[in-house]
Amino acid sequence: MSHKKVLNKTVVSLGIVSLLADISSEMLYPITPIFLTTVLGASMTSLGIIEGFAEGVLAILKSYSGVISDRIGKRKPFIWIGYLFAAFAKPLIGSAETWVQVLFARGFDRVGKGLRTSPRDALLADSVSIEHRGLAFGWHRAMDTLGAAIGPLLAIFFLSLNPSSLRTIYYWALLPGLAAVLLIYFVPEKENNNKAALPPPVKWRWSELPKDYKKYVITWGVFSLTNSSDAFLLMKTQQSGVSLTNTILMYCFYNLVFSLTSPFMGGLSDKYGRRKVLRFGLLVFAAVYFGFAFAKDTYVFWILFATYGLYFAATDGVGKALAVDLVGPHMHATSLGIFGTVSSLATIVASTLAGILWDQFGASAAFAYGATGALIAAALLFLLFSETKSTQKSTKV
Repeated sequence: MSHKKVLNKTVVSLGIVSLLADISSEMLYPITPIFLTTVLGASMTSLGIIEGFAEGVLAILKSYSGVISDRIGKRKPFIWIGYLFAAFAKPLIGSAETWVQVLFARGFDRVGKGLRTSPRDALLADSVSIEHRGLAFGWHRAMDTLGAAIGPLLAIFFLSLNPSSLRTIYYWALLPGLAAVLLIYFVPEKENNNKAALPPPVKWRWSELPKDYKKYVITWGVFSLTNSSDAFLLMKTQQSGVSLTNTILMYCFYNLVFSLTSPFMGGLSDKYGRRKVLRFGLLVFAAVYFGFAFAKDTYVFWILFATYGLYFAATDGVGKALAVDLVGPHMHATSLGIFGTVSSLATIVASTLAGILWDQFGASAAFAYGATGALIAAALLFLLFSETKSTQKSTKV
């Protein structure tokens, strides 16, 4: 596992950009529901409308930005504009007087993420050899998720200084967001000098996509239909009597585990195959969700959040690497965009169904639903694909 070959300027630069942007976003993740309900007086229904609208915008743009990026052969313009939009969305939310204004600000933020995600991940994939792709994604997720661990801690710090002013944190969050935008200038983008040698970019149609890629997207879509928002984990934790501060610290701990183990899991996927690592991650997810269905004690929640970090480390970057492996180089951003769109749209359905199950039958039903979906997806990964020692060696790119 050659870390030196992977940690080139593109991987490191994109990792630092993502770290800063995630600090900006995750400073606000634990406080936004509180801001909406206590400061703006929004209902839980309003909160659901905001998040559903935001995820819908994100889902649509992931595919379009990926397709357009492949057609024009450029990545950085999408990345720069995407991070710029996300940075300025933070103070827009902080200055809002009604939940409708937050709705549009969150949409602005998701436009930014939708524009940048697929081209950014494609640029990451383009910057390393196929034998090290999993490790590269693992390192990127490690740096990105380190920001997700730091951001909530900064929120706790600012709240301790001024507990009565949630709006101030939204303005502080602008600073790391803008720093991320500035650093994109230093991210190298390799010019494609042999475009004529590549197949023309597809105006993608489902029938034209590679067979294994379609099977993979369907499999992950099945899982995503049961993979509800992490907000349900936080809600179950707080409803079990854990304090808000400890809940935020558990969330930070999960992100820290995710960050520290992502390069290791990515490297394992390079060595032993993406699908094996993905199946492991899905089994971990099922175990965690079954655990949340019955957990009551604080120490159990600590264990579950830590284990949840292992699930993400085994699936997030590895899943993206597999999506790229299964298509040609002219479709890297497109494949990531379609994969992201399917996941995002399915997650909206999953969160809605989980909420209904929670209201009608209790939290245990919602978490059992998620665990069952993970087990089905793990079985599909085993049944629909032939195993090879290294996934990428069997893929023509």
